[in-house]
Amino acid sequence: MSETVQIIIEGKEYEFPVVEGSEQEKAIDISKLRAQTGYITLDYGFKNTGSTKSAITYLDGENGILRYRGYSIEELAEKASFVEVAFLLIYGELPNKKQLDYFQDSITQHTLVHENMKRFFEAFPQGAHPMGMLSSMISSLSTFYPESQNPDRSVVDIEKTIHRLIAKLPTLAAQAYKHNMGHPTVYPSNDLGYCGNFLKMMFSLPTEDYEVDPVVESAINKLLILHADHEQNCSTSTVRVVGSSQANLYSSVSAGIAALWGPLHGGANQAVIEMLESIREDGGDLQKWIDKAKDKNDSFRLMGFGHRVYKNFDPRARIIKKAADEVLEQLGVDDPVLDIAKKLEQVALNDSYFVERGLYPNVDFYSGIIYRALNIPTDMFTVMFALGRLPGWIAQWKEMVENREPIGRPRQVFTGSNERSFVGLSDRD
Repeated sequence: MSETVQIIIEGKEYEFPVVEGSEQEKAIDISKLRAQTGYITLDYGFKNTGSTKSAITYLDGENGILRYRGYSIEELAEKASFVEVAFLLIYGELPNKKQLDYFQDSITQHTLVHENMKRFFEAFPQGAHPMGMLSSMISSLSTFYPESQNPDRSVVDIEKTIHRLIAKLPTLAAQAYKHNMGHPTVYPSNDLGYCGNFLKMMFSLPTEDYEVDPVVESAINKLLILHADHEQNCSTSTVRVVGSSQANLYSSVSAGIAALWGPLHGGANQAVIEMLESIREDGGDLQKWIDKAKDKNDSFRLMGFGHRVYKNFDPRARIIKKAADEVLEQLGVDDPVLDIAKKLEQVALNDSYFVERGLYPNVDFYSGIIYRALNIPTDMFTVMFALGRLPGWIAQWKEMVENREPIGRPRQVFTGSNERSFVGLSDRD
């Protein structure tokens, strides 16, 4: 007999089914609660509400587990390319050689963006936040490909849209960076891999030869994999809710980029570098700031330590720490801000105060270090996050569409004024 839960409301008993996931996660299915009882649940931030069933990502914060389609994040980061992981997330299985070759070739054929989009960049002020530019440019792609706006689009049209989006996001991200730097656009190089091509569009000039550093390319590949999906977070839920209205994929991802832009979501690694710069500008007395972090009466908090989901450790941090060490050694970076970061890392890993509270360096801490070492401006950090998260957004959108999920429509508990009569202007106090 299926497990159920009984809820008693005003003396009347109602029964609702229990749903169990493949990892023994249990949920009470209250989809008929309002219809049967007239009541709704109130759950600020949806912290206890499952909005969907999903087969894409499994996350267990208590035990530090993250898996994409059943594969551990540790194995994927060590053995896979980002393109392979993108295929895995979107289509459910790792590609065989024929599938991977087709996927890579298709992406390569779509890396260029329409020349008219240059005019959009020209209209942005120099110094415009790249996330604002990126969100706008991704949304505008739907105007260049009007077939993507058809809610009854074919499987072929959806496939082409997915490949175009994966191909063009790095191109547009690099163009946003070049716009703010005042540098000429560097066009995609189809002889390079996904990460190498992005690095060349970012850091080379049209007239120079550019060789991709394999250590840096490997680190970027790992970072993108580590950020590729993370269950039903703020931006992912945004993509699914926007897509549930039958909005096209470009618009849905544009909304996800806007959600990711917020400092409580995608801006954490930027906050890490800003904190480290503040410590340096204050004279570099690290102990002073460690003491402030330990003082419960002080509002200062260390950025890039601990995680709201992972209670003991972030599995992604262990992977990217090694990559960060390799990048710093390869580039021989001499940067007082990064020196402070390495000292702070050692304190957090060895000081009992931090160890006992699970305040370990997280993926945002190490990704911030890598981006800083590569001279990527802090306002581009969240763009790098978006590059990694794109296949997860696409996979979540695709799953929602294929499952024919209903349009997202949360309820509310109204706390405003009751009905009242209109008062003329002359009679108002």
